[in-house]
Amino acid sequence: MAEENNPDSPGNITPELPADSSSVFKDLNMGDVSEENPQSIDFILDIPVQLTVELGRTKMPIKNLVRLTQGSVVPLNTNVAEPLDVYVNGTLVAKAEIVVIQDKFGIRLTDIISPAERMRRLSRQ
Repeated sequence: MAEENNPDSPGNITPELPADSSSVFKDLNMGDVSEENPQSIDFILDIPVQLTVELGRTKMPIKNLVRLTQGSVVPLNTNVAEPLDVYVNGTLVAKAEIVVIQDKFGIRLTDIISPAERMRRLSRQ
């Protein structure tokens, strides 16, 4: 009971704010856009991410793995006509097909995974 009347008890702590709290808490409305307070996501555009294109997968016993030599063929679980999986930082974001551009391989995105589907896939992991 004595604790209820004690101003220092944890239940009675009230933060003290300066009389002019507007100088402490900046207005975050969109009208206050400046170099110091950017309201867009432009600042993340230069962050590098890992983009991976998966051609296919397979499982094999170690005894078969150590027998592989130059010229060995390893069959994958993907058919030729199937789209490739495109991952960004380990998250599936698209499906693609292989293209050749001036003697180099590239990919053409054929389907973008919706944010809702990405969330469903993440929740299953």
